[in-house]
Amino acid sequence: MSSKVSVIIPAYNEQDSIGKVISEIPSIVTEVIVVSNNSTDDTESVARNAGATVLKENKKGYGYACLLGMQHIANTAPDTDIVVFLDGDYSDYPEELLLLIKPIFENNVDMVIGARVAHLRLPNSMTPQQVFGNWLATFLMKIFFGAKFTDLGPFRAIKYQKLLDLKMEDKTYGWTVEMQLKALKHNLSYVEIPVRYRKRIGISKVSGTIKGTVLAGFKILGWIFKYSFK
Repeated sequence: MSSKVSVIIPAYNEQDSIGKVISEIPSIVTEVIVVSNNSTDDTESVARNAGATVLKENKKGYGYACLLGMQHIANTAPDTDIVVFLDGDYSDYPEELLLLIKPIFENNVDMVIGARVAHLRLPNSMTPQQVFGNWLATFLMKIFFGAKFTDLGPFRAIKYQKLLDLKMEDKTYGWTVEMQLKALKHNLSYVEIPVRYRKRIGISKVSGTIKGTVLAGFKILGWIFKYSFK
């Protein structure tokens, strides 16, 4: 494998986990980009010391962070082949990145979603509202678009040029569902790969709060209904 693989990690106050995440990313990765999303702790210094490129995005929002990471790739490494999105809270297993990029290399698949299947999740690693929200969103995507997704898992890999073609725009909670909906609209080939999942280090900024859960739910459903009537 000689292709260039970049990893984008949005991170907000993940000083206790970000070093662990970076240290377990396979060496095949060309660059690890940590986007500090208005962090007020030592996330940036820990990530930098672990060998990552650190960017600062002061506008709060998962999508804002991802878009800044993409802009960095466009400016510094436009010949990148694959972009992997990974959370900074150590809930995913970074070494499984190799599982996600394998279908792209071997079968020329455009996008791979890491599916947090029940039998590979550790107890209490996903909240009941996360489980229900994922089920509802993917059920609606199946009904409206014939999609085969089972999860909106943030751990995912996609060909860089295909990602650019999607013209991503969501700034906050709808980033993952927007990517999957646009992948369907653009007829991208995709597969899901079962991945392990554990309880995150620290408190979730989305599913760990009532406000975050409600806003994320509205944003996700909004994207689905928006595309269902296009």
